[in-house]
Amino acid sequence: LAMALVMLLPTACARRSQDLHCGACRALVDELEWEISQVDPRKTIQMGSFRINPDGSQSVVEVPYARSEAHLTELLERVCEKMKEYGEKVDPSTHRKSYVRVISHDGTKMDLSGVKIDEDVSSSLKFACESIAEEYEDELIEFLSHEAENIKDRLCSKRTDLCDHALHIPHDEL
Repeated sequence: LAMALVMLLPTACARRSQDLHCGACRALVDELEWEISQVDPRKTIQMGSFRINPDGSQSVVEVPYARSEAHLTELLERVCEKMKEYGEKVDPSTHRKSYVRVISHDGTKMDLSGVKIDEDVSSSLKFACESIAEEYEDELIEFLSHEAENIKDRLCSKRTDLCDHALHIPHDEL
C-alpha cells in the first residue's frame, strides 16, 4: 500500500501544479480583460518617435490607452494582487481544482458553496500568477493589445500549454 501511494504522489502533485498554473493563467487573463474594460475608450496615448523628421513632421500616432503596451505593462505589474480575491473549488467527480472569484467586481453576492478560501490558496495562486506574468509577458501584451476572442483558451491552452488538460472543458466551468 505504501508503495502504491509513493507512486501516485508525483501524479497528484503534477496535477495540482497544472491545475494551479492553469487557474492562475485563466484568472490573470480575466483580471486583465476586466481592467482593460474599465478604461474610458476615448482615452488615448501618443506612441511613436517624438523626433522631428527632415520634412518637419513627427511620427507620432494616438492609440487607445486601454490596450496600449504602456497600460498593459503597468497592469501586469500589479494585477496578481487580485488573486487574493479568488478561492479554490474542487470538482467532485474529477477532483480537478479550479479557481473562482470570491469577491465580485460590482459587489453582487456570489455563490461560494464548495469554495475553499484561505491564505495558502491565494498566496499559491498569486505566486503562480506572478511567474506566468513574468514568463509570458510578451505573449500577454501581444494577445491583449488587440481585441480578440477566446484569449484565455488561445493563451493558456494553445500558446503556453498551461491548460492542455482543459481544452475539452466548457468555458463556464473554468
